[in-house]
Amino acid sequence: QVQLVESGGGLVQAGGSLRLSCAASGGTFSAYGVGWFRQAPGKERDLVAGLSGSGVVRHYADSVRGRFTISRDNAENTVYLLMNSLKPEDTAVYYCAARSGGIPTMRSQVHYWGQGTQVTVSS
Repeated sequence: QVQLVESGGGLVQAGGSLRLSCAASGGTFSAYGVGWFRQAPGKERDLVAGLSGSGVVRHYADSVRGRFTISRDNAENTVYLLMNSLKPEDTAVYYCAARSGGIPTMRSQVHYWGQGTQVTVSS
C-alpha cells in the first residue's frame, strides 16, 4: 500500500510559478511510475505530466509542455511538479498518482491517489 501526500498548492498571479511536492510512503518508490493529474470544476481529471520509475521517460499534456516540469527524487520518495508561466486555465485541484510498473497516463491506470492540492491562478 502506497500513501501519497501532496503539498505546495496555493494562489498565484498569472505568469507566476509554483512547485508542487508529493511525498510517498509504504512501497518501493522506484518501482512506480508517477504522474500529476488535475481536475477543474465540472471537468474530468486528466493527466498533466507523467514520469517513469527511473525518471528517464517523461510525458506531458500539450497544454503544459514547455511550462511544467515533472521530476522525482527516489532517495527522498518525492515527486515534484514545477509550474512556470501559470495561466488562469491552470486553476484546478492537482492530484499525485502512482502506477505499479509504468507511467499512469489515464485515470484507469492509477493504483494510488493523493488527496489533492488546490492551485488557483488569478488573472
